[in-house]
Amino acid sequence: MLHQTYPQVSHPYRYELNKDFHFAAAHYVPSEEAGKCRRMHGHTYFANVTVAGDELDSSGFLVNFSLIKKLIHDRFDHTVLNEDEESFGDERPERFPTTEVVARTICELVQEHLDGTSNKPVCVQVFLRETPTSYCVYRPLRKGGGERG
Repeated sequence: MLHQTYPQVSHPYRYELNKDFHFAAAHYVPSEEAGKCRRMHGHTYFANVTVAGDELDSSGFLVNFSLIKKLIHDRFDHTVLNEDEESFGDERPERFPTTEVVARTICELVQEHLDGTSNKPVCVQVFLRETPTSYCVYRPLRKGGGERG
């Protein structure tokens, strides 16, 4: 993978981990305003997931790099995103598999896993490149007390 510089996210944590990976998937955006994107088409998505926290787990990891890739790559690679009815849908815009919604979904899936770990790190940012010239950055809203999640 080529070296990529990503937007930085400010957070109060001691550790920050970034995992790059890619996956190939098809989708369509079920909206009149989507233009050509209303038709089924595919992308090789390039993602960067940023996880932060103060404590390491019993293996000395904030989170294992391979786990982040497995959570997303195994679920979305070589799929039609619209067919993942748990994550996406054709009825409401907030569930259409746009780059923005896919980035948010990646964050939510990673955070769901992190919530079950002993050291409780947080997913603070997902950078998702859909094409060489188009990408989205998703950062979850901060909860009370300065924590993210």
